[in-house]
Amino acid sequence: MHRRWLLGALGAAAARPALAADWPSQPVRLQVAFPPGASTDVLARAMAPVLGAALGQPVVVENRPGAGGNLATQQVMRAAPDGHTLLLHSVAYAVNPSLYRNAGYDAVADLEPVALLASTPNILTANPEKVQATTLQALLSEARARPMEYGSSGTGTTTHLGAELLFNALAKTPVLHVAFGPAQAITAVVGGQVPIASTSMPPALPMIREGRLRPIAVMSLRRDPALPNVPTVAESGFPGFEALTWFAMLAPKGTPPAVLDRLNGEVAKALAAPEVAARLQNLAFQPTPMPRAEVAAYIRDEVAKWAAVVKSSGATAE
Repeated sequence: MHRRWLLGALGAAAARPALAADWPSQPVRLQVAFPPGASTDVLARAMAPVLGAALGQPVVVENRPGAGGNLATQQVMRAAPDGHTLLLHSVAYAVNPSLYRNAGYDAVADLEPVALLASTPNILTANPEKVQATTLQALLSEARARPMEYGSSGTGTTTHLGAELLFNALAKTPVLHVAFGPAQAITAVVGGQVPIASTSMPPALPMIREGRLRPIAVMSLRRDPALPNVPTVAESGFPGFEALTWFAMLAPKGTPPAVLDRLNGEVAKALAAPEVAARLQNLAFQPTPMPRAEVAAYIRDEVAKWAAVVKSSGATAE
């Protein structure tokens, strides 16, 4: 029995390098945790053709929305760890285990970090016909004078938690939260269903450029090059305030390290490709490639950071 176990172990060890060398042997399925039009989806579709050309196999983007991205995460957890099924998620990946009673995964232990792709500031915008304010302080004064609501990209996203921290904890100005998806929140504000939106920048930018949304403040520490005239929350009376949306690629636990390393390198090259870089810049994405070990450390830090925000805000997805 010991000899059979040893032969089996040797056979499995021999198979792992072969798997890495032959990978990918079929199309790579990129499971996106949010619906079409969300920032995660926009990023996936900008990068997929270039990444697929580099890998020699198509990268097929498949939207798997639901439960704040938990459904897509659980599906990828159960997939074969052969590098042919990957997850593209947002910062919600790090938030959800604290937000949900049972998110169905451990953000540090259950998947393999592959690459950090990009980040983008969150932004407060308003319907110019429903809101008179053009600055954050004026918006807060208006919200104190009459009941107001804001739409976010979804419960537990940093667009929700950042706005809760700003409105309720820091500014002491209750503003009712209404959860949408990213694109749906913009549509709701443009249509007048709610007066304010807190979203990442990519779905908001087209409506801002058309004059159908008024930008109030961005949630990065510095002004964003895409909207250089829009002040930050930090310079509008709340020093140090920052709420970003970042995007990461992950793989099932047990995926061969050689596959993960190659993916990490090819993603960095795809982000730097001129056609991808130009599109990301136009949408206010900042590419953030880094080695896999740094990605893992960054996600660990984000899990701890947002767990503290969830606890202090009392937010829950249940």
